[in-house]
Amino acid sequence: MLFPLHNKELETKFEKIFSSLRILITARIEKHLQKGNLDINQWVDKNLDNDFSAINTVFIAKPDVGFFEKIILTVALIPHLQPNFFEPIIAEQLPNGGDFPEFGGIRATNHRSLLPTGETIQFILAGTNIEDRLKVQQYFEEEHFFFKQGILWLEPVKEGEPKMSGRIILAQDWIDKILFDKETAPRFGLDFPAKKIVTNMEWNDVVLHPHTLQQVNDIGVWLKFNHLVQDDTNLGRKIKPGYRVLFYGPSGTGKTLTTALLGRQFGKDVYRIDLSQIVSKFIGETEKNLETVFKKAETKDWILFFDEADALFGKRTNVSSAHDKYANQEVSYLLQRVEDYPGLLILASNFKSNLDDAFLRRFHSLVHFPMPVASERLMLWKKSMPENLTLHTSASLEDLAKQYEMTGASILNAVHFATLQCHARNEATIYQADLLEGIKKEFFKEERSFA
Repeated sequence: MLFPLHNKELETKFEKIFSSLRILITARIEKHLQKGNLDINQWVDKNLDNDFSAINTVFIAKPDVGFFEKIILTVALIPHLQPNFFEPIIAEQLPNGGDFPEFGGIRATNHRSLLPTGETIQFILAGTNIEDRLKVQQYFEEEHFFFKQGILWLEPVKEGEPKMSGRIILAQDWIDKILFDKETAPRFGLDFPAKKIVTNMEWNDVVLHPHTLQQVNDIGVWLKFNHLVQDDTNLGRKIKPGYRVLFYGPSGTGKTLTTALLGRQFGKDVYRIDLSQIVSKFIGETEKNLETVFKKAETKDWILFFDEADALFGKRTNVSSAHDKYANQEVSYLLQRVEDYPGLLILASNFKSNLDDAFLRRFHSLVHFPMPVASERLMLWKKSMPENLTLHTSASLEDLAKQYEMTGASILNAVHFATLQCHARNEATIYQADLLEGIKKEFFKEERSFA
């Protein structure tokens, strides 16, 4: 079975599609070898268009997909399902063997059969007609929705080689969408150095300074209504579609959590850029790694979150060595790429002063996450306490909030420690001593004195 995880109906549809495509390619080769006289337009009208109806199911938002686009998508999908699809068709028409360069296609490192290229599509759709072959190229231009939505594209070729000799790349998430009708997240690794972040917490769990909360609400207003601004015939052409924000303040004050909650509230995936994977000592690699994330994010409308952004967006230095020169080039590249991103992009840093002034000028909002004051710390202590345990009457959260300056993350860690100690004693009561021991551990981690 082709689709053990899907359904028999879809398997039947794709078997019909592949059978029709096999007939089409055979007819095209026969015409090329002067064995037949294919009229592709009549062929489409009579036989093929209905056979490719299964492809329509992945283009619900794009109902005007043409027949040629369905064929391109199918040709790109075939190696993932029937690796030895093209060779028998060619061999049947060329029984004595020999090279067939007109058909295009390349051999890969691991995949042992023919992989289709842009030239393969040109031959199937246009044969050797120069005018028609040039028209086929439009399906692989950056203006086409294939590229804009990150569905498929041509693999770049070496300088001097024909562009259409590049291998057709079909995005893995679209393969999964076609075959299994599901959305899949990119796999974190060297090729994609970003991780999806989610939270089970709610806005009610967060304690923010009133001014900080107001600025966060402003971001929500942009997420909700920016499309109306972009649709305005006057303002839409003057304002870039993206929104850039800096979250700055001490670690543990809620910068990452706030970002995750914005994504949850507005139904957008949030991806945190892993700086250890992005930053490379090799010249040009940082930009290459980052470009991978940006390209994928642009087609998915993600929220991008750069934590500890100083490593990437720090101040440019005076050029005193080749390393300084290329480091400044990295910052310049990032400056332009960040400005061009059409979605919400959030940078986080402990100190605003660490970032390059050129970046700061391009932010729409600079949001300060200060250390919580005593009243805010009291709210954090209360919100962090477990529901199934009680606080001993001698314990005073008010005293803890007044005496110990802590972030929300540190308070939660202290409560977590105290709760574990309570369960270890098989008791249902949390004591002040447990909370103080948790605070002590947090202070020691930060190399602060505990009194």
